[in-house]
Amino acid sequence: MKALSLIAVLGIIVCFAQSCGRQGGGEALNLFAWSEYIPQEVIDGFTRETGVRVDYETYDSNEAMLTKLSQGSTRYDLIQPSEYAVENLIRRGMLDPLEFSEIPNLANLDPAYRNLPYDPGQKYSVPYMAGTVGIVVNSEVVKEPVHGYQDVFRDKYRGRIVVVNDNREIVSWAFGVLGIPINQVTPENLAKAKPLLAKWLPLVKVFDSDNPRIPLLSGDCDLGIVYSGDAARLCQENHKFRYVLPAEGAHEFVDNLCIPKGARNREAAQKFINYVLRPEVSKLISDKFPYTNPNAAARKLLSAEQLANPASYPAAAHLDVFHDIGAATQDIGALMSELRGGG
Repeated sequence: MKALSLIAVLGIIVCFAQSCGRQGGGEALNLFAWSEYIPQEVIDGFTRETGVRVDYETYDSNEAMLTKLSQGSTRYDLIQPSEYAVENLIRRGMLDPLEFSEIPNLANLDPAYRNLPYDPGQKYSVPYMAGTVGIVVNSEVVKEPVHGYQDVFRDKYRGRIVVVNDNREIVSWAFGVLGIPINQVTPENLAKAKPLLAKWLPLVKVFDSDNPRIPLLSGDCDLGIVYSGDAARLCQENHKFRYVLPAEGAHEFVDNLCIPKGARNREAAQKFINYVLRPEVSKLISDKFPYTNPNAAARKLLSAEQLANPASYPAAAHLDVFHDIGAATQDIGALMSELRGGG
C-alpha cells in the first residue's frame, strides 16, 4: 500500500478532530467571567461529563466586561454580569433569552433569588452567587472600633488599607457617608463626593479586586473594603479577621450567568448553567468561594460553620443593589481617573 501523503494525513487528523468535537458537544464553551470565582474542579467535572472544553477568560469589573462586549465581541457563549450589568445588557438588547426547559435545576434556587427586579420575569439571567462589599479588620492590630467607612479612612491608617479596584464601589462609599442614595449618580452628587474621595484615595495602599486577601494575610494591610467572599476566606483562615457591614449602608450584589446575543454555543452554555445549579456542584463553589449561595438545595449541604460565617451570611443590615446608570458610568470613571492621577 502506498504511503499516505502529508496532505492526506492532515486531512484525516482534521476530520478526526471535528468528529471528536461533535461527539463532545461541538466547539468549546467560551466563558467570560469574574476572576477567582469558578473552581477548576467544576470546569473539569463539566468537561468530563459532557466532553465540552471550557475556555475561561476573566475580567475584574463589570465595566471591563461591558466594554469588551460593546466592542463587538460575539465569541463568548456565557458571561457573568452583576445585577446592574444585566439591566444594562437587557436595555441594549445584548442578551439572548434562556430556554428554561433546558435548565431544570433552576428549581433549586431559593425563591428569594427568583424574578429579581433587574430581570423582570427572569428571562435572561440565573443567579450564580450573591454577596456584599464590607470591611475586614485585623483585630490584632486595629484595636479601635470600626463601624463604617469613616473609621477606615483615617490618617492613622495611611498605607495600611486595601480596597477593591472598582470605581463605582468606591464612589458609593462616599455617597453613603454623605447620605446620598448610591444610584443617584449625577454631576452634582459627584461634585459633593469629590472632596471626600480626594481625602480617602491617598490613604489606600492597594487597589485589588482579584485577590485583596493577600496584603491582609501578609500583614501589609490591616484594613480592607472587599467582596464578602474574600472576607469569608480570611475569617476562615484566621479568626483575627472580622467582617463589618458599614453602618452607612453597603452594596449587595448578585452575579448571574447569561448568554450574550449571537452566542454560537447556546446548548453548551445552558448545559453549564444547569450543571452548576446541581446542589453538589454548587456546594463545591461555596467551598472554594464562600459567597452567599442563592441555591437553597446546595445550602442544605453546607456545614454549620460555613453557614455561620458572618461574611458569607451576614446579619440583617441596610443593603442596596446597584442599578444601571447609563452614561453616568463615564462620569464616575472621569472623576476617579482625575483623583487617582490618570487625568
